[in-house]
Amino acid sequence: MEFLTNANFEFINHRRKAYVFSAILIAIGLFSILFHKGLNYSIDFEGGSVLEVRFDEPVPLEPIRSALRKIEAGTFEVQRFGDEREILIHVKDTGLTGALGDRVLDQMRADFPDRSVEIRREESVGPRIGKELRSKAFWAILFANLGILIYISWRFEFRFAVAAVAALVHDVLITLGVFSLANLEISLSVIAAFLTIVGYSLNDTIVVFDRIREDLRLYARLPYDRVLNTAINRTLSRTILTGGTTLIVVLFLLFGGGSVIRDFALALFVGIVIGTYSSIYVASAIVVDWHNFDVARAKAKGLARASTTTK
Repeated sequence: MEFLTNANFEFINHRRKAYVFSAILIAIGLFSILFHKGLNYSIDFEGGSVLEVRFDEPVPLEPIRSALRKIEAGTFEVQRFGDEREILIHVKDTGLTGALGDRVLDQMRADFPDRSVEIRREESVGPRIGKELRSKAFWAILFANLGILIYISWRFEFRFAVAAVAALVHDVLITLGVFSLANLEISLSVIAAFLTIVGYSLNDTIVVFDRIREDLRLYARLPYDRVLNTAINRTLSRTILTGGTTLIVVLFLLFGGGSVIRDFALALFVGIVIGTYSSIYVASAIVVDWHNFDVARAKAKGLARASTTTK
């Protein structure tokens, strides 16, 4: 299936507007990460315990907080999870995590004698393991980007590789900014979503780069930016079909998959939209501006050499 076979939309000439748009999105996200809400790490990275408690009837949150204070649970957060009867409790590591579930259950039964209550899930991660996971995730992403840089430099050119990695960093920064602004948790499943975004965005970028390389051979006499704009238009049908069908699946996960995978689906949704945008307006635009910079520098050197020869 293919449509927009003769598309001739103007992308490259609007790249500076896109730079400004991207810079604003990244700046808002970085401001939120550095000065506002920061990143809300789950217990996977911070350490501590998470308990999923279910009552037979809805109960207010404040009496639950009072019950947790009675057992000296330390720093904790209480929020509803799923329907009104389910409560999610996050407790930072207090040294009591091993017995925490039993103590919470006993206290809830004492404070809510007319309610049936059960612990449906209890997970605990030590603070040391959390720090190790965070460190390993950082190095894994760094080495992945280095591998991408080497691979695309070998397959295309160095400037294509730098443009592709810049687009990936752009996508991840904007998605992280959305998570910070919405105060959503950064868990292992969200990191998995980020790596999926990297793979998706990279695949989309390489498809566009392949067409650009082919068109540069076919239309070598045309202006560089015109060749790139034509190549983007020629891949537009594929980009819309791939992105659109993937987004339909992700939307089903987001609204029908339940609260357990909602953050994962949201990260994918934002990443796919931004990744499709960046393959056109970030990666390809950087390649054009890099080329124009090289041409301008070569002309300047030529003029300087001619001036020296004339003297």
